[in-house]
Amino acid sequence: MVLSDVDIRRYIAEGKIKIDPELPEDHFGSCSIDFRLGNEFSVFEHSKFPFIDPRDKFAIQDMMRTIVVEDGEPFILQPRDFVLAITMEALDLADDVLGRLEGRSSLGRIGIIVHGTAGLFDPGWTGKATLELSNLGRVPVALYPGMRICSFTFEPLSTPSSNPYRTKKGNKYAGQTSPLASRLSGEVSTIK
Repeated sequence: MVLSDVDIRRYIAEGKIKIDPELPEDHFGSCSIDFRLGNEFSVFEHSKFPFIDPRDKFAIQDMMRTIVVEDGEPFILQPRDFVLAITMEALDLADDVLGRLEGRSSLGRIGIIVHGTAGLFDPGWTGKATLELSNLGRVPVALYPGMRICSFTFEPLSTPSSNPYRTKKGNKYAGQTSPLASRLSGEVSTIK
């Protein structure tokens, strides 16, 4: 069951959903909250590397360059490009609430995809959300820090998780404050 705006506000008041900094009232939809784009982007330097090796735990992060965009300045997302970005807001979920990150239709209608696969935020999540931005269009698009970039919906669990994300052994992204590259290398084993 997806929480309504009434229940989202109640969960925030109860501390089961924490958002920092607080969002203005006009960011609440009927069953979602809009989050804003942060200033930091991680860009693949694809001209320097022939491929991504998911077994090499250092290669993926080393292939990326961080760009910090000043307030009021645009980040230009080129056609067919893929970058990681971060939300301005940090999200903290109780052990019995999950979040789902969704793209905004206004951006989708100009070819901007906000996430490809990483839309589920486990109970016990804490940190800013990394966004997987892609431009499917044929024209570059200016994205501005502080603009509404995605929305979150929330669902209650039947019981609190016995393994919330923030305390889960081996969690890879809890507490992130910048867009982190894939940490897939710890999962990929060699075939013998």
